[in-house]
Amino acid sequence: MRLTFETKSAEETQLLGQKIGSLLTGGEIIAMQGTLAAGKTTMTKGIALALGVTDTITSPTFCLVCEYSGRLPLYHLDVYRLSGAEDFFDLGAQEFMYSNGVTIIEWSEKIMSELPESTIIIKIEPIEDSARKITIENWQHERIL
Repeated sequence: MRLTFETKSAEETQLLGQKIGSLLTGGEIIAMQGTLAAGKTTMTKGIALALGVTDTITSPTFCLVCEYSGRLPLYHLDVYRLSGAEDFFDLGAQEFMYSNGVTIIEWSEKIMSELPESTIIIKIEPIEDSARKITIENWQHERIL
């Protein structure tokens, strides 16, 4: 299923992330796509809030993988600096992807061929100022946001 939303601010993008996170049950892989400063980490912050994560969520650009505890484990990866699939798997990606937690991968465009067909794809496109067009593909949960 494909869903499209428009948010007018970072706060609205985060709220949409909270709605998404509230419906996650574990085992989901979310491929975040969008340009620099599109709102990928902002969306992740909302998902993390819904998962009960109390730590501050930051972009994992320099650490590559951040792990957080909540009602479900959250694995937040950034593959921007990776050369490709081999580097991705060297991170231990399979451990995260096939866990009972939620795995969010920023800059997933680089490794899409390595992700399972069930991967939820969230594309975030800046429209103007803080407004964003957000498209969610492969949403397979019974409830619609």
